[in-house]
Amino acid sequence: MHDGPRIRAVDPASPLAVAIVRTYLEDVASRWYGRPATVDEVDRALVEEPAADLHGDSGVLLVAVDDDRAVGCAGARFLGDVAELTKVFTLPGHRGHGTGRALVAAVERVCRDRGTTTIRLDTRAELVEACAMYERAGYEQVAAFSDDPYSDRWYRKTLVDTAGND
Repeated sequence: MHDGPRIRAVDPASPLAVAIVRTYLEDVASRWYGRPATVDEVDRALVEEPAADLHGDSGVLLVAVDDDRAVGCAGARFLGDVAELTKVFTLPGHRGHGTGRALVAAVERVCRDRGTTTIRLDTRAELVEACAMYERAGYEQVAAFSDDPYSDRWYRKTLVDTAGND
C-alpha cells in the first residue's frame, strides 16, 4: 500500500535538495515573470534565495520524497527564538493531497523541538492556495517584518510545546 510521500531532513547540497529547490525557484520565478523563467533567471533566484544555510544550527530543509523523487520541500531558518519558514513548495501533480501541510507541520515540529517560539514567513497574496493553507494552519497575517521586494503578505504563528504550554 502506498502511503504517500515520506518527509525527511536533507543536506541542502544533496542532489535531491538541489533538484527540488531549483524546481521551486523556477516555479516562483515563472509566476513572477508571467512566463517560463529562463535558466539565468533561476540561477539568479538561487543566489537571491539561498538554501545552503538550511542545516545544522542555522536551519533545516525538509523534503517530501515519493518513489525516490522529491515532490515537495519546506525549510526553516533559525533566528534566535524565531524561525523563518521558507521554500514551501509542492510539485503541481502532488498539490491538494496534504503534502504542503504535512511539510509545514514537520517544520513546526522541528522548530518546537529546538525551542523556537515563533514561526514567521513572507509570501505574495497572488499565491492564493498557499495563503489559504497558512491561514488554515493557524498563521495570522501581520505587519511587514521585511523589505523583500517580492513579498506583499507576512504571517506569524506562535508555537506551543507538546504539553500545550505557551
